Amino acid sequence: MTNQTLSSVSLALSDKDPELFSEQIGQTFSEWGFAVVADHGISNDLIARAEDMSRAFFALPEDVKRSYHIPGGGGARGYTPFGTEVAKDQTIHDLKEFWHIGRELPPGHDFESYMPPNVWPRELDEFQETFSEMFAAFDFAGSRILSAIARFLNLPPEFFNDTVRDGNSVMRLIHYPPVPEDSPAVRAAAHEDINTITLLIGAEEAGLELLDKQGNWRPVTPKPGELAVNIGDMLQRLTNNRLPSTTHRVVNPPPERRDHSRYSMPFFLHFRPDYLIETLPDCMDAEHPNLYPDPITAHEYLLQRLREIGLA
Repeated sequence: MTNQTLSSVSLALSDKDPELFSEQIGQTFSEWGFAVVADHGISNDLIARAEDMSRAFFALPEDVKRSYHIPGGGGARGYTPFGTEVAKDQTIHDLKEFWHIGRELPPGHDFESYMPPNVWPRELDEFQETFSEMFAAFDFAGSRILSAIARFLNLPPEFFNDTVRDGNSVMRLIHYPPVPEDSPAVRAAAHEDINTITLLIGAEEAGLELLDKQGNWRPVTPKPGELAVNIGDMLQRLTNNRLPSTTHRVVNPPPERRDHSRYSMPFFLHFRPDYLIETLPDCMDAEHPNLYPDPITAHEYLLQRLREIGLA
């Protein structure tokens, strides 16, 4: 593995020169499937509050946490215990536990059948308030990045607005406990994300790596407060692989850090459930034939992939 890392791009540039920003982040996504994004608009205070609240939840007694596990819920909401999720094509479970928060829908919304209501831990005051605010901040930052992606693809800047409106996005709070010396598992085995784009806070703690086009594992090391953002399988499919969904993993720490926990907070931004993922015409030509001739709705695709990783 080489020491080369991604340089960051500033989302603030999108307000001053949207074309230049879209070119910068579009080229980064095209080459790596990842980008490191600074000046994303999510306040340091909100990030600190959310991180403190996440640590407080995972420090609760095991029986309290497990009381928020929803059997048969596919991990869509609430708590998923340690040793549940397994990466696609892997046989050993990842070394993590997590909590899921989804979009709040008004009563009677058309997508109620796709998105179960959230559950909130009664033991922690301000948990719901903090993470409702964090969800909205992630959602807004993601919409700004999608606008830049649309420009890069020669689409109207607002192209993705309707595709993700009331989308089935999920915020995941992750705790990777200390790792035993003899563990055969890794914190998160090599995988790709299912969704449209992922925005991640917490990658400044070493461990996140991407697999480049030459087959080398490269570290992704944002500075504190920066986002690691990556393309998901749904957007890869929509763009006929022009924007790649890159394989990535979270490796175990070096011996001197094995007794430390790792925390992170990804936001999986999704298309709305009924959105038909159908290859964009401008992403096909004689040299790039359609790799995905059979359209599929975002919900059908999500279910297909959740079955593969043991969550459905």
